[in-house]
Amino acid sequence: MTEKTLIIVKPDGIQRHLAGEIVSRFERKGLKLVAAKFMQVSEKLASELYCVHKGKPFYDGLVKYLSSTPVLLTVWQAQGVISVARKMLGNTFGYDAEPGTIRGDFSSSRGYNLVHGSDSTESAEREIKLFFKSEEIVDYELADEKWLYGKND
Repeated sequence: MTEKTLIIVKPDGIQRHLAGEIVSRFERKGLKLVAAKFMQVSEKLASELYCVHKGKPFYDGLVKYLSSTPVLLTVWQAQGVISVARKMLGNTFGYDAEPGTIRGDFSSSRGYNLVHGSDSTESAEREIKLFFKSEEIVDYELADEKWLYGKND
């Protein structure tokens, strides 16, 4: 069974010209891009995304950060995509992230960490609905799916 995840290239990823590199890593891994949108996120929408952190000391800064400049919102689909994407992102803070991960290779900040990725199936479903209508998510087959996912029909 395939699942979907939301990956956001955050303001620092956009400002540092890393959106293409980040998307490319997910594509090279074999994950299927099913939706993408470039937009300025309002503080209201950012607060809905990060509602699980409301009341924590970093919450207000996180909301302001995400809404400070445009972001690239993407939805990826594959078996185990949430777990795979989280491993690819690396630890939350770049200085703790392993080399070879997105954050490990491009982030050294505690405050800015380049990308957001859903942390569970429930979070992914909720987060995707915040940014995408169901008709904006495209269902299709990749020409090389059998080679990527080991399908022997």
